[in-house]
Amino acid sequence: MFQLGKTIISEDILEKEFVCNLSACKGACCVDGDAGAPLSEAETKIMEDIYDKVKPFLRKEGIAAIEAQGTWVKGTDGDLETPLIDNKDCAYVIFDGKTALCGIEQAYNQGIVDWKKPVSCHLYPIRVKDFTEFAAVNYDKWDICDDACSLGKELEVPVYKFVKEALIRRFGADWYLELEKVAEELKKS
Repeated sequence: MFQLGKTIISEDILEKEFVCNLSACKGACCVDGDAGAPLSEAETKIMEDIYDKVKPFLRKEGIAAIEAQGTWVKGTDGDLETPLIDNKDCAYVIFDGKTALCGIEQAYNQGIVDWKKPVSCHLYPIRVKDFTEFAAVNYDKWDICDDACSLGKELEVPVYKFVKEALIRRFGADWYLELEKVAEELKKS
């Protein structure tokens, strides 16, 4: 672990390799698990604001779940998250054949909304936990991502490079430049 500003970072994000392999996993992270995607309070407002524009991209099951539960929910631990369909799929999941994709991201890709998706989804496999004085930045190892780990190793792409855009979105460009410096120093040692 090391500190960068007000973040405590696991060295795993510099040392582990990862590149999503949708052809292998079929977007399992959007349909497996026991909770929705983590959201910040600010993101819940965005979800409410964009729902009408995103709704045409969603499946009827997702729309039904959102209209019954809301555009976001409080999970069993009190954290804010996306609603689920029957405690499984994220309500915002759509499918391209058998591959799970994000309906919000599809609306973004088509220029309908200017928000890509929840930052927690964009950051995956990094998970950020906010505390009063700092944020913990950790690599989340999940067996459904074994193919992503293999592809990352083959392509030699560390986690932090794979999620560069998301890290900049969450922490800023200056923070990311400092992270790159730490990564370079670690390589030398």
